[in-house]
Amino acid sequence: MTPKGILYGIGVGPGDPELLTLKAVRALGEVDVIFAAASTKNDYSTAYSIAKPHLKENVDVIQLGFPMTKDKDELEKAWTANAKIVAEVLNAGKDAAFLTLGDPLTYSTYGYLQRTLLAMDPSVRLQAIPGITSFLAAASKIGLVLCESKESLLITSGVSDPEKLEAQLDVADNAVILKAYKNFEEIRETLNRLRLADKTVLVSKLGMDDESILMDIKDAPKKPHYFSLALVKKNTQ
Repeated sequence: MTPKGILYGIGVGPGDPELLTLKAVRALGEVDVIFAAASTKNDYSTAYSIAKPHLKENVDVIQLGFPMTKDKDELEKAWTANAKIVAEVLNAGKDAAFLTLGDPLTYSTYGYLQRTLLAMDPSVRLQAIPGITSFLAAASKIGLVLCESKESLLITSGVSDPEKLEAQLDVADNAVILKAYKNFEEIRETLNRLRLADKTVLVSKLGMDDESILMDIKDAPKKPHYFSLALVKKNTQ
């Protein structure tokens, strides 16, 4: 019986191909198949474009389409269908890599795929390879100390409702707001209300073309780019 292959969930970082770990690069150079997630509306994969310089020649690349929708039934169908495609490759004894932006276990599509595969087959062989997150790269870019000593650091989603976000920011010393594009005007209003607007940096398209770093969010557009995050530092001394 052919032993099952391993699926590596590989975080390719925020955008710069040089920010992949040595372990990720090694795995990318060894696997038989590359899985790249893309919207069902197009076949472009940002994660694939980042990882491409590290792929071996003629490696099989399979696009997995995921709909941009909140419909749980439609999403469930897509995850199941894609998991079956991945499982077929692994069951054939081939090792594969699923590419994801940032880290595979932090707000990542890989987390959903991992859960679906395990539900289908608990014996599936999975290994996540951590990646550099967008907020760590952004902090490094501007030289911002995210937290030190007894300070706390909140990592939250901009998709949260304003009341929840305000409650979270109220108790945290510093914060990272990912997916800041989603409800940006509400996020900005919340930060203004808490007098944190001038202590918030908005970073968009980090490591990509047209990278944007706004040290004061009052200068930000009403609808920032999809790849946007906010760094909040209460104590700037």
